[in-house]
Amino acid sequence: MVAPPPDRTRAELEALAETHGRDRSALLPILQAVMRRHHEISDFAMQAIADILKIPAVDVYGVVTFYAFLNQRYQGKFVVRLCRTISCALQGTNAVARQLSQELGIQFGNTTPDGMFTLEYAHCLGMCDQAPALLVNDEVFVRVTPGQVSMIIDACRSNLQGSYPLRKEAVSWS
Repeated sequence: MVAPPPDRTRAELEALAETHGRDRSALLPILQAVMRRHHEISDFAMQAIADILKIPAVDVYGVVTFYAFLNQRYQGKFVVRLCRTISCALQGTNAVARQLSQELGIQFGNTTPDGMFTLEYAHCLGMCDQAPALLVNDEVFVRVTPGQVSMIIDACRSNLQGSYPLRKEAVSWS
């Protein structure tokens, strides 16, 4: 992906600081906004955020590397996270994982060449009673079967304008 020019990035970050504040408590909301808009948090953005908030750059880096939903490398428009807890594994996560990889043509930890999908494992989605579960951006899908994977991916593809949440009615759970 091509990064925006530093002056434009700096202006966006300044605007976010005006919205969220200029103290340490604004760090996470600003990082989340950068992630939603750019699908990654660059080294330049981390340094600029540190400067704007007047905190050490290593603190910004520490937050970015600590939280799984923040990332320094580009993530697709749709980040598909499949739960890999024992509860989900007992209910068929491995078969869903194989189908996701086949459907998207990538392995877990990768992004499709068109930049639309990133496939990741999640350590827990908190849906153990409805396993297997997966998360597409902010939308949770439960009791997912391999046969439903295509419908979920198709719902994402038909939702390219980026309006969230996904239209769950586009996914039939028959």
